[in-house]
Amino acid sequence: MNARIDRVNGQARTADPHTPAHPPTESAHPPHGQTARPHGRTPVGSFNLDPMGGERKKPSAASRLVALARDGYSFVMSTDGRPYAVAIDGPNIALPLRGRAGLRQRLARQYADTFEGEVASQSALADAMTVLEGTAESGDPVPVDLRVGGGPGGIVVDLGTADGRAVTVSAGGWHTVARSPVLFRRSGAMAPMPTPVLDGDGLAKLHALLNMDEHTFHQLVGWLVAAWIPYIPHPVLTFKGEQGTGKSKTAQMVVNLIDPSPASKRSQPRDIKAWSAQAFNSWALCLDNISTIPPWLSDTLCKAVTGDGIVDRALYTDDDVVVLSFRRVLAMTTIDAGALAGDLAERLLMLDLQLIEEDRRRTEEELDAAFDAVRPSVLGALFDLLAAVLAVLPGIRLDSMPRMADFARVLAAVDQVQEWNTLDSYLATSANVAGDALEGDPFGTAVANLVEECGTWRGTAAQLLEQLQAPGGFRPQGWPKDATRASGRIKRLAPLLRSIGVAVDDTQRSQDRHRNRLLVLTRIDRTPPTASAPPPDPLWPEVAPIGQGRTTPEQY
Repeated sequence: MNARIDRVNGQARTADPHTPAHPPTESAHPPHGQTARPHGRTPVGSFNLDPMGGERKKPSAASRLVALARDGYSFVMSTDGRPYAVAIDGPNIALPLRGRAGLRQRLARQYADTFEGEVASQSALADAMTVLEGTAESGDPVPVDLRVGGGPGGIVVDLGTADGRAVTVSAGGWHTVARSPVLFRRSGAMAPMPTPVLDGDGLAKLHALLNMDEHTFHQLVGWLVAAWIPYIPHPVLTFKGEQGTGKSKTAQMVVNLIDPSPASKRSQPRDIKAWSAQAFNSWALCLDNISTIPPWLSDTLCKAVTGDGIVDRALYTDDDVVVLSFRRVLAMTTIDAGALAGDLAERLLMLDLQLIEEDRRRTEEELDAAFDAVRPSVLGALFDLLAAVLAVLPGIRLDSMPRMADFARVLAAVDQVQEWNTLDSYLATSANVAGDALEGDPFGTAVANLVEECGTWRGTAAQLLEQLQAPGGFRPQGWPKDATRASGRIKRLAPLLRSIGVAVDDTQRSQDRHRNRLLVLTRIDRTPPTASAPPPDPLWPEVAPIGQGRTTPEQY
């Protein structure tokens, strides 16, 4: 018989070979009255057996935080590389893992409620967030929308309420749903929207609050409907008028219809980082009291209209980056449209507001109360019109495509549904805006005057710069300093020059050995606008008192 020699307390002792070398493990079938320990995840707050000494070890705070998070949330990665948590039994809202009102703050509170007398440390929370970020990265990226989502088949608008309700709009109508079918994220710059209702003529109630004629109001309604279509570019809604025309208040009410915010009016951002923070957290923004726009902001607004992406270095890293990609709905208020750059001027919907007569003025408190009272019915009317537009939009064809072609198709759809003439008014207004913007550019005005005198001009950029006469005999600020800058300016001014009947061709070369690029500026006959200036209409339509309008018996 073979024996095994073990040492106990330093003394040799012969052990029975039939005795197991290790203590017996727990039976797979526990005694009656006890519950078997489940395999897999360790229950929150449970203790682990130390396999060496049999002692029980309490799990770390970070482990318990991760277990709490996995029990209540699923984790996704957005298409721009940001991790989010989504409550399993809650609204379809994406919570950022870090930051104010994010998962980290909620987990810290839940941990203190679950484990009485304990508070998770900052290091434990940081370790848990790192693990959960890895969990989010394990799946394919998913789209995460802000306020508005969906596609041509249907549009979803987040009401911004705590319970996650949303409005779904399709060609068949609109509905208020308890849980959004689209994953949305929220920000501190958002405020809840009231539940829309069909109660009387909501559009007439909105018009009664605004000092604009019928044709101008129709263009505004078209812009409001298009603002909820997330997959098209939207022109920058610009309210122009002298002091006392109610530009700021009108812009505030319009933005709060589309994307309510506690700060619906914003100051002009100081740099690209300040702008990107604003644009990332709001679907609709209004820049108030704009007098001049620097070139960097003009280019940034143009890109935000058609779709922009900003790449920056991530904090506390050397080579990692964060990406901000967005398309936004923008509004502005200004007194002088001539201060706008040419490329931005082509992306504007300029609405002129008239001076409000003293006997028609109302206090801020009265306007706010009236707007809050009619807002549900205004939203219902706009969603009703949006559903009708989505039904006819696929069949809309335009004879010619203007610069903002997608928006023009929406206006044509609105005209077909409402029997309006909004598209022609928009095209006529756009031509006027381009002329106003060109008047604000001394170099562009000089080019236009040169072509007006000679009919056709041909030469190099250096020859053009030499021939042009600066106003007053001296070069104003922004006048090109050399031929290279003059050539670039002509390219940027080409759309505005074309709108006033000046064609620009820079594809030809000189026939000498230098092969210099030539500029050919030609006066062309412009096709007159399809819509002439509309006759003046009453600024405020007759509308039934609030609560006494037509009530639609059947609501989607």
